[in-house]
Amino acid sequence: MELLLDKRLQTLVNDYVPKGEILDDLVCFFSMFSDYTRLKMISALAISEMCVSDLSALLGLNQTTVSHQLRLLKNLNAVKTRRQGKVVFYSLRNDTLNDVLLKGVEFLGY
Repeated sequence: MELLLDKRLQTLVNDYVPKGEILDDLVCFFSMFSDYTRLKMISALAISEMCVSDLSALLGLNQTTVSHQLRLLKNLNAVKTRRQGKVVFYSLRNDTLNDVLLKGVEFLGY
């Protein structure tokens, strides 16, 4: 199949489109936003660090679900933890997740 793009644009597109490990990492990153529970939790943690029981109560979710989703977010390096006695507090690793979330809201026009 013959392309209509000139060679310079073909090269530019080929260089720009993510491949390999970068593509895998991007898919994992954006998967954080593909679940209602994770979106709620990211939004809540953008405001304040919280423990599982607080997140559960505030978001109306059972603690098992919250713990499971926090484990996924931790494995994706999205949240960090801080222990205070027996209680573990979770917070966003950095503001980038909230920035992406807010860009999504802006894109949708809300």
